[in-house]
Amino acid sequence: MKYDVELNLENREEAYSFRYIAKQANGSAWLKSGKTVILATVVIDETEVVKDDFLPLTVQYIEKTYAAGKIPGGFFKRETKPSDFETLTSRIVDRSLRPLFPKGFGHPTQITIMVFSAESESDMQVLALNAASAALYVSDININRSVSAVRAAKIDGELILNPTLTQLKNSTLDLYLSGTKEELLMIEMRSIGSENIEIEEIPEPVLDPIMNPSIGTIVLPQHISNAINEDELIEVLDRAEKLLFATNIEYETAFEPYRKDIKPLELKTHQPNNEMVEYVRENHLSDIKYALAQMAKSERSTALRELRKNIIVSKKEWADVTLELELKDAIEAVKREFVRAQILNERVRADGRALNEVRPISIDTNILPAAHASCLFTRGQTQALVVLTMGGSKDAQMFESLTDKGTQNENFMVHYNFPGFSVGEASPIMGTKRRELGHGNLAKRALEPIVNLDGQTIRLVSEILESNGSSSMATVCGGYLALRAADIDTSDTVAGIAMGMVSNGDKYAILSDIMGLEDHDGDMDFKVTGSKEGITAMQMDIKLGGISLDILKEALYQAKEGRSHIIDIMREAEEKIEFNDGVIPSTEHFHIDPGFIGEIIGQAGKTIREIIEKFEVAIDIDKKDGKVKITGKNKEGVYGAKTHIEKIVNTPKKEKIKYEVGGVHDGVVKRIVDFGAFVELPDETDGLLHISKISKERVNNVKDILSEGQKIRVEILEFKGNKISLGMAE
Repeated sequence: MKYDVELNLENREEAYSFRYIAKQANGSAWLKSGKTVILATVVIDETEVVKDDFLPLTVQYIEKTYAAGKIPGGFFKRETKPSDFETLTSRIVDRSLRPLFPKGFGHPTQITIMVFSAESESDMQVLALNAASAALYVSDININRSVSAVRAAKIDGELILNPTLTQLKNSTLDLYLSGTKEELLMIEMRSIGSENIEIEEIPEPVLDPIMNPSIGTIVLPQHISNAINEDELIEVLDRAEKLLFATNIEYETAFEPYRKDIKPLELKTHQPNNEMVEYVRENHLSDIKYALAQMAKSERSTALRELRKNIIVSKKEWADVTLELELKDAIEAVKREFVRAQILNERVRADGRALNEVRPISIDTNILPAAHASCLFTRGQTQALVVLTMGGSKDAQMFESLTDKGTQNENFMVHYNFPGFSVGEASPIMGTKRRELGHGNLAKRALEPIVNLDGQTIRLVSEILESNGSSSMATVCGGYLALRAADIDTSDTVAGIAMGMVSNGDKYAILSDIMGLEDHDGDMDFKVTGSKEGITAMQMDIKLGGISLDILKEALYQAKEGRSHIIDIMREAEEKIEFNDGVIPSTEHFHIDPGFIGEIIGQAGKTIREIIEKFEVAIDIDKKDGKVKITGKNKEGVYGAKTHIEKIVNTPKKEKIKYEVGGVHDGVVKRIVDFGAFVELPDETDGLLHISKISKERVNNVKDILSEGQKIRVEILEFKGNKISLGMAE
């Protein structure tokens, strides 16, 4: 393959070919980075023009399993529906490239990104955006700006830009930025929790009464949240942003010779009717204020629709389908103008709140008596019912990644559902949409750093029952409280808040806890999650085209203020939680001296099976470090099993007897079977007394001679591996 452009970038080399592959597409780019090869294509429909005020852009990121030398798992041996990673990557590319298209662009556009060869250390999300942007830049569409991505990691306090995937796994920060040579377009960020895997023995006199005093207290591994503070984040953004801007200059310089001739395309001319705008502004501004007071989206839409009908009644010359659409646009323009002017000039929002004011919050926990845990979190007119289910390691979600070897397990899941009735829409509930997957992933990134799974599987499901602004942040708050309502340990309290901004020239206003109206008519959607101390996850989409780091810092600190307010309310609710006793599974974690594990398991697993059956629990024991995990349906059974194990640990070991053929010993009949009886010897070793060895005369029924618990005298006849054959002693 001949490459047109070869670039040596930060921690990565990229080579591009524009003239040899997929030549019938409007634009294509073949990207090679290391052993990774990606093809990105852009195709537009030149004839159809969508008249709605919407850019009909579709992005599909597709991974081929042959790229990593794999055959698809499961029954069908070909690629089927997109994986979560493919869908999330498609969203990232879409959100980064959508702002590039000129206003009025209504031609359906398809961007396809296909991974043909995959190296295990390649960052596919960075390369996918770079390839798609290159294909768009050299296409015959009038796009004259390059977009690229940079990822930042922090390892041992050192900032690394464009890390390998191995480096990213050891990082406490995962920050993804996209933008042009002049402005940021999107930010995705998450902090990554770490585990302290060392077990420290503290000598006496510090003792744990539930353990063998001779061992001392053992400190269990703790899960640490590596939340990043606002000042540190701004420093990271500053360095990453500079690299991003420099990279785009390099791209545009290198790609310019390969751009196609621009194809003339029809753009939607969408200018509001000035006469109508002026009429609405002078005669119906009070009606628009009334409509805005109906804060629910459905109620507001109804009020604006009634206003349009009333105007047409008084202005009969506008009673035409085309003119009615123009009137709708004029009302929308005046509404947007009023909302923004009120915020910028009067520092008051449409619902009367101050710029930094959070809507009223109410919290109800464990309202579902048969679920393991639940939380109904309501903030203003946004309401999320978050339900938690606990499971074992076998309940984890299995998935395959192109860059990982073998199958992976996901033990912490957050699933977000957004039914139409939550915004007053009559729409059927179908499969999971990209937006739902993206919001669930954001909530997962927010909560995962503070949860110590310790071998269990947790699934959170957020059912959005009402939505008027940032239901994903309600999912984070409700998700945290559902964790606590299940008595699951967390390293900190985490909440989420959605921030917005309205700007006009040098004048701007930052808004806390935005509602749907402010998201629609504002210039920024900025979601921040974290504790009072730092940020665990962040997502930002900028609509106005760039934001200074000074304004971003101000927004981050205002978000911290709002987050702290929400956390105080959440902690009050946390103190009132009543657990679903009898429903919620109980789990106990403790350590024992590994030298006692043999006594707990017993011969051929007899002792541990008896404990499991008696107390109806599941027991996991780490033979290496003596870590014990007991899980059961109720606390009584779990506590009983734990007490039983501690009794075994605290009982001095019985000295093993050396058995020899011909030796005679006293024993107790433990279990009778058709072919004989199992006899427990003095040191709890079992032996089999066969039915033919019970008596010199023929025995038809063992129970005619022996009974369970009976003391008898037996002789060692022979050893068969680990099994002992017994006979009745004379």
